Amino acid sequence: MQSHDRQMPIMEHLIELRNRLTWAVLALFITFGVCYYFVEDIYGFLVRPLADIMGPDRRMIYTALTEVFFTYVKVSFFAACFVSAPVFLGQFWAFVAPGLYKNERSAFMPFLFATPVLFLMGGALVYYLIMPLAWKFFLSFEQAGGAANLAIQLEAKVGEYLSLVMKLIFAFGLCFQLPVLLTLMARAGIVTADGLARRRKYAIVIAFGFAAVLTPPDLISQIGLGIPIIILYEISIVMARVSERKRAKANAEGDEDEDEDDDAESDDGEEAQASTGTTVATAQESVDAQGEAAASYDDGQSSLTRSSDDDGDAPKLSGPSNNDDGEDDFNNAR
Repeated sequence: MQSHDRQMPIMEHLIELRNRLTWAVLALFITFGVCYYFVEDIYGFLVRPLADIMGPDRRMIYTALTEVFFTYVKVSFFAACFVSAPVFLGQFWAFVAPGLYKNERSAFMPFLFATPVLFLMGGALVYYLIMPLAWKFFLSFEQAGGAANLAIQLEAKVGEYLSLVMKLIFAFGLCFQLPVLLTLMARAGIVTADGLARRRKYAIVIAFGFAAVLTPPDLISQIGLGIPIIILYEISIVMARVSERKRAKANAEGDEDEDEDDDAESDDGEEAQASTGTTVATAQESVDAQGEAAASYDDGQSSLTRSSDDDGDAPKLSGPSNNDDGEDDFNNAR
C-alpha cells in the first residue's frame, strides 16, 4: 500500500501488479484442486434440477472417451472461479485503492461487495426458478412409443448439459451487474437518471433481445431473463438519482467552503492593508519629525551665520544662550 503523496515509478507499479496477479492465480489453482476433489458432488448439484424432473431411473450419456474428464475439469474451473472471486477482487482493490482519494474509495467500496452478491443472486435465480421451468418445458417433447411411432426420449449428454448450465448462470450473473455498471457511470457523469428514464423503451427492447441471444430458444428462459433485466434497469435509475443528489450536495458543500475561504482571505487582506497603512503612517510621522528637526538645525545655523556677518570681528551668537540647553537641542536636531 503506497501513500498518495509518493509517486511510484512504472517498474514498481508493474511489480505490484505482478504480485497481486500471483496471489490471485495461486488462489485460483488452490481452489481448483479442492473443487476437483469434490467435482462429482458439484456436478451432481448442477444436475439435480434435471434429475428431479427425469426421475432416478434415467441416465446421462457421453459419446467421447475424454468427454467426462474434460467436463469435470470445466466444472472444477467454473467452481474455482466462483469461489476465488473474492480473493481476486480483494487483490484488485489492493492494487487500485492506493491511487484513489478517500472519498473515491468510500464510493467504490460498496460496489466491490455488491458485485459477487449480485452474481450469486443471478445464479440462484436461474438455478432455483428458470432451470426447473425450462427443463420441464423441454422434457414435454418426449413421446411414448406405440404401434405407429417410435418413442422420443431424452438422452442428455454430460458435456452439453454442463455447457448449457454454465451459459445460463453466466448470462444471469452478468446481467445482474447492470445496477453496478449504470450507477458507476452515473457517478462518473457519463449517464444521468433522466436520460436513462427517457430511454426506457429502448432498454426494454434491448433487454429482451439480449435475453434471446444468451438463453436457449424458449420463452421461459427469455422472459425469465428479460424481466429481471428490466427490474434491474429501474433499480439503476433510482440509484443514479440518489448518486446525483449526493454529488450535488457535495458540490454545494464544496462551494460553501470555497466562499468561506474567500471571505477569510478578504478579511486577512483588509487586516494586512490596515496594518500596512498604520506602519506607513508611523513611518511618515517619523520622517516628518526628522524633517522638522533638520529644519530647526538649518535655522540655527542661518542665525549663527547672520550674527557673525553683522558684528564683524566680534561675532555674537544669536540664539539660545550657553546657560540654556541649546547644545542638547542642537545635538537632538542633528
